[in-house]
Amino acid sequence: MNLLIATATPVLIVIIYIYIKDKYEKESKRVLLVSFLLGAILSIVITTLLYLFFDLFLPLPDNYSIWQQFVKAFFVVALIEEFSKYIMVRYYAQPRKDFNEPFDGIIYAVMVSMGFAAVENLFYVLEGGLEVAAIRAITAIPAHATFAIIMGYYMGKAKFSNNRMKWNLIGLALAVLFHGAYDFFLFIGFIPGISIGAFISLIIGIILSKRAIKAHQEISYFKKIKK
Repeated sequence: MNLLIATATPVLIVIIYIYIKDKYEKESKRVLLVSFLLGAILSIVITTLLYLFFDLFLPLPDNYSIWQQFVKAFFVVALIEEFSKYIMVRYYAQPRKDFNEPFDGIIYAVMVSMGFAAVENLFYVLEGGLEVAAIRAITAIPAHATFAIIMGYYMGKAKFSNNRMKWNLIGLALAVLFHGAYDFFLFIGFIPGISIGAFISLIIGIILSKRAIKAHQEISYFKKIKK
């Protein structure tokens, strides 16, 4: 029970935080739950299948070079995971009529991402225990949230743009960039002190995420007062 609580608590905190930040036009709880479940089930399934594909047909050697760690971080882990979340937002949430303000891109992306993160977190915590849960609560879970906010910010712009593909792909690319940078510095942790790069990229991501939330809140506010 303690492990389940430790697994779920940071995810729940992120969800509540983002839900509160959606100040002006709350989304349907049912749709948010479906988004969460899509991340927890379909995104995990897609990610697992793509990982299996890479392991079978494009395997990396056991002793990775720094370049190979770079490829793994950006073009395997980050790209696969963020793409699996992206398509849930793109094909389930973004076409919906409920997606009626730019901030919705953030909240739907976060819900999908937290579904994914909850399942991933459960596997890690069951294997590593409460110590791993504590570490991931202040690292991996906030990281997944920041990747989602950045991607969702641009997917929110895309919904109301004449060039939807452009903004959607920018959102995906930036999520992959931050996710890849975070993982890369952790993957090459055998270089003394280099892991600090992961926390620097996370801090930058958090700063940009706060700005993204504020920017879309302002758009929602002006939209409300014009009604």
